Amino acid sequence: MKSKELRDLSVDDLSKKATELNQELFNLRFQLHTGHLENSARIPQVRRDIARVKTVLREKRG
Repeated sequence: MKSKELRDLSVDDLSKKATELNQELFNLRFQLHTGHLENSARIPQVRRDIARVKTVLREKRG
């Protein structure tokens, strides 16, 4: 996900996106520990996306 795409979203949409990404990260970690994770590179991608969303949220709330 690009930061340019995130800047076009509203604060409410960004909050929802952050919640969705946190839930996805939880599920990926759960799959990792149960041995069912197929793409282990997805975890750092999701973490970076969460950081991007939080950064844009902080800028918008300013």
